[in-house]
Amino acid sequence: MSVATEGPARTGHRVAAILVSLALAGNNAASYVLSLVAARILAPGAFGELSSLLAVLVIGVVPAMGLQTVVALRVARSPAPQTGSLFALGLLTSGIVATAALTLSPLLVLLLHLGSLAPALLVTAALGPLTLLGLFHGLLQGGHRFATLAGLIGLEGLGKVGGSLAGLLVAGSPAGALAGAAIGSLAVAVAGWQVCGRPRPRWADRHGGEILHAAQAMLALVLLVNLDLVLARHALPAASAGEYALGAIVTKIAYWLPQAVGVLVLPRFAASAGRRRVLPVALAVCACLDAVVLLASVVLGPALLAVIGGSRYSGSTMPVWPFALAGSMLALVQILLYARLADGDRRVTVLMWAAVAVEAVLITTWLHGSATQVVTVAAGCAGGLAVAGAALELRARRE
Repeated sequence: MSVATEGPARTGHRVAAILVSLALAGNNAASYVLSLVAARILAPGAFGELSSLLAVLVIGVVPAMGLQTVVALRVARSPAPQTGSLFALGLLTSGIVATAALTLSPLLVLLLHLGSLAPALLVTAALGPLTLLGLFHGLLQGGHRFATLAGLIGLEGLGKVGGSLAGLLVAGSPAGALAGAAIGSLAVAVAGWQVCGRPRPRWADRHGGEILHAAQAMLALVLLVNLDLVLARHALPAASAGEYALGAIVTKIAYWLPQAVGVLVLPRFAASAGRRRVLPVALAVCACLDAVVLLASVVLGPALLAVIGGSRYSGSTMPVWPFALAGSMLALVQILLYARLADGDRRVTVLMWAAVAVEAVLITTWLHGSATQVVTVAAGCAGGLAVAGAALELRARRE
């Protein structure tokens, strides 16, 4: 790159970073607003139900995350990507996810102690378009169309989270919020199809193996981000689970705050030289951003729960900093995971699932007597995984 073009290129990267960061911040801020409104409208038990259902929804879009990762890497590596083939893959993945969710709906009712089947069915209705949306994100991300991607991310927040807020305000129930999320997600998926050039499916070259591998790794990551919340809902009393759900918001803040870093660096991870150069910088940026969240959680302590959930939580003594620590470690894990997936390393999937297994076993069999015990397990597993992921990356560089 010449000196004449280096300056504009760097300026473009900064603009892209700002746009994506603003879009993700707006999207996540909308999710926080939804949690704040829900915490004030719903009783603690109903708020815990909605939070656990939204966590299940996040877990359910894991195939969309795997789809986005594979598509972004494919597009970044190819000067002429087969958009029709990739769109067919997105439709197939979306159909499989919706069918699986529908089949598992009765089990979800039992696991989360739901009063009816309706909320589980509404989760299914939202998963189809959200999975397809992952394809459109990947097409834009891999093509370095970050301005358009930022617009679509912002629209996603308006449609999915805005729809949830509207449904919550109208119906005053978890089912109403999920119905709004399903309607809004469908509208955003249609918009994504429009901005990606209205592709038509071509049923060939489906890359199913890559999607499955990426989806497995991403599923483990999303489980680690949300598993403690679901298990807390299952193991703790309703009031304690609602309090834990507020603490989990701090985890999400720490995890989501550096999300723009991953979006921007993933296409650069497609080339080995770019990955080795960019990865340390990406990890450092994530650590600096999350240091702010961790410091705030240490200074404010349990008083932060009253700020998030209102006066009914003013008497809480639950420590908040372990939630921030867990989210910070998971943000680092995500960057390391992207680097290993781009390198085609299958060992990282084993590490991810080992961490999931350890956390699930510890919480379900032993450390579930209080919210503090549950979050301590979550933070410890996330930190251990970050260290193991860094060691795996260093070993790969020596090979």
